[in-house]
Amino acid sequence: MTALLHVQDLKTRFFMRDGVIRAVDGVSFSMAAGETLAIVGESGCGKSVTSLSILRLIASPPGRIVGGRILFEGRDLLTLTEDEMRAIRGDAISMIFQEPMTSLNPALTIGWQIAESLVLHRGLSKADAMTKAVEMLHKVRMPEPVRRARQYPHELSGGMRQRVMIAMALACSPRLLLADEPTTALDVTIQAQILELMRELASETGAAIILITHDLGVVAEMAQRVVVMYAGRKVEEAPVEQLFAHPRHPYTSGLLGSMPHLGHSLQDRSVKRLVEIPGMVPSLREEHPGCLFAPRCPNAIARCVQEVPPLAAHGAGHSAACWNPMV
Repeated sequence: MTALLHVQDLKTRFFMRDGVIRAVDGVSFSMAAGETLAIVGESGCGKSVTSLSILRLIASPPGRIVGGRILFEGRDLLTLTEDEMRAIRGDAISMIFQEPMTSLNPALTIGWQIAESLVLHRGLSKADAMTKAVEMLHKVRMPEPVRRARQYPHELSGGMRQRVMIAMALACSPRLLLADEPTTALDVTIQAQILELMRELASETGAAIILITHDLGVVAEMAQRVVVMYAGRKVEEAPVEQLFAHPRHPYTSGLLGSMPHLGHSLQDRSVKRLVEIPGMVPSLREEHPGCLFAPRCPNAIARCVQEVPPLAAHGAGHSAACWNPMV
């Protein structure tokens, strides 16, 4: 089966006055049409930069994609002109950004911000595009969609603004949806509604989803496969069930161990304490000869500090970059 998206050895750098930040350092993964792939890791590991690189939205200067290929439906996005990329953004590939208040234009109505992409990519008249925008607001279960379409972003709640972002992203029925921390700023009840909405609409349209998150609960709820990133590199990839049951990389094990479980209490003596990953993420401005996680790793051996571990297979669809993996 041909992959919808194939990212190969992607390298994105930020050239700062005090050095070069290796934000994404040789990341590779593939995904099929209709699949949901989660990219997880702590803040600053390169998740969001990876998604922005796919859409070529890296601010230049100081950022630049310096290597790799991004094949979408067989076309290398890194070889396209800016006009060709503009035709893809918001149409074949859409993105739900992390903070809707900073992503929505405060001077334009909600309805027009959804309608704009329909005029641009689908050639609809403004009237027809506005009608479709109201339909999209209804589809994302926005209360009073006709009235909301005439309102501005500051007049809506955080959950409503996130629904607007989903409506904008799905208006042109994209084949790939990038969702960057789509529920971070929302309370738990609204989070569940937004995730359910994304799942329903993606299933309805057949869109594949790349879900950028640090919340492993969201991963368990939404994804079929997971890519774990640490300090700009991919350290593990596996189907969701396999990753949760048998993590091979010590960093993945630490992430899973730091996740609280519903129903556990301090009175329950059988419950283990949450795992703390000691130390700090290394500076991405420096060259590191070995595994970047080695200084924090309980399984580290001498080789870990000296050589970068390659991704090794640990079963069907499961790989990890570790010289001394978990058993």
